[in-house]
Amino acid sequence: MSFEWPWQYNFPPFFTLQPNVETRQKQLAAWSSLTLSFCRHHKLYTLDVMEAQVSPVFNNKSIDRKLSTDAILVVFEELRKKGNLEWLDKNKTRCLVMWRRPEEWGKLIYQWVSKNGMVNTVFTHYELANGDDTEGEEFHGLEEWMLIRSLQALQTDGRAEIISMDDGKGVKFF
Repeated sequence: MSFEWPWQYNFPPFFTLQPNVETRQKQLAAWSSLTLSFCRHHKLYTLDVMEAQVSPVFNNKSIDRKLSTDAILVVFEELRKKGNLEWLDKNKTRCLVMWRRPEEWGKLIYQWVSKNGMVNTVFTHYELANGDDTEGEEFHGLEEWMLIRSLQALQTDGRAEIISMDDGKGVKFF
């Protein structure tokens, strides 16, 4: 499946932050949505600001427009405020992107466990994120940091317990 760009992506003024507060809020909402959709489609969990400048999401070569680094940082800050982004460094050069929050991933994982009758079963983190049984599930290929946060959310809800195993980390579902 190819990624579907929103109509704004081919509208040159979209690539310049607008001075009007109302217009800018709508623009930032559109940029936030586009960024999360793009990351979700391509299963991206980390972004680098310098790489983002040349990424198709912020650089539309067909209309020869790209979002400035400062504007990208404004979009990223908007995503951070909404809980969809965390900076990995103080200089704000790399970030984690959460196009789905840990609680949402945990819910998906738990639904799969329940649907397949695997409550009271122990899994390694590898089995959950990369095992043959989860092939085709949305959480298949989930990065370790997000998997751990998702399992921590389930543990907080009393639906799972994170455990140490001989071959690494695991989890038991209740």
